[in-house]
Amino acid sequence: MVDVKVKSLISLALAGALAACGDQEAVDATPARPPLVEGAPVPSPTLPLARADLIAGAAAAAGAYAVGLTPGEGDPLVGRSFSVSLPFGCGGPKAAGGTGLAGLAQATWQDPEREAIVLTLSPADWTESALITGTDARWESVEGHWIDRAWLLEDRCPTVRSDPLQIGAAFAEAPSVGLAGIHEAGASRLNRRDGRAYRHVVRGADGGAPVVPPEGWRVRLEGRIASFPDGRAFRCRGPGPDARPTCVVAATVDRVAFETADGVVLSQWRPG
Repeated sequence: MVDVKVKSLISLALAGALAACGDQEAVDATPARPPLVEGAPVPSPTLPLARADLIAGAAAAAGAYAVGLTPGEGDPLVGRSFSVSLPFGCGGPKAAGGTGLAGLAQATWQDPEREAIVLTLSPADWTESALITGTDARWESVEGHWIDRAWLLEDRCPTVRSDPLQIGAAFAEAPSVGLAGIHEAGASRLNRRDGRAYRHVVRGADGGAPVVPPEGWRVRLEGRIASFPDGRAFRCRGPGPDARPTCVVAATVDRVAFETADGVVLSQWRPG
């Protein structure tokens, strides 16, 4: 009789334990509220902001703009330093004489004989753009740089190749994330380009043809995040509810450099 009672108690205890585990599993299985930007990295407070950080910030700003959210006080990005590496020339240099979008770096052959490769970056003039003139900013000029392929968080060339059988495969998406290099009225003009392109020529060894790296090149932008008059780092604008908003971050650019894919500096520019 004692054994029967003991077995009954053990059975009850096990049933209770299993029930408790079931409740615990149900609680643990409850999905947590997703972050504002799914999969976006959290910027380290001790490291300069990188490409992924700016893209995450732009995505959050675009989402808030699209639903009409009013930003709260303070912006954690304002005042942060940044070092952004932007890949270009991923498919090799373009034909000699080719032109690209202002604000995007490009690689072109210097001549039809392909004796040298020219790396260029012409900052876009955003001074009179709606994103800038729609604010109360007192900036004398704004030089723009695009962060293209905003879906790519890594600072390297994509490995996906175009499929001509897919609709739209041959058409590039217009850039939607940009870095607005601001220049205050009366400030030093030493780091202004005023329409002049950053330029570097790549030549081959011993007079031979230059080698085209499969990973392309990088343009690195460094400086500090500024703010629009409303205190926010980003400002967005969109043509309609079904189009991705264009968002730009206000910044002061202190250094521009052309680099190889593994970080070797080819040319750099600093104010002064």
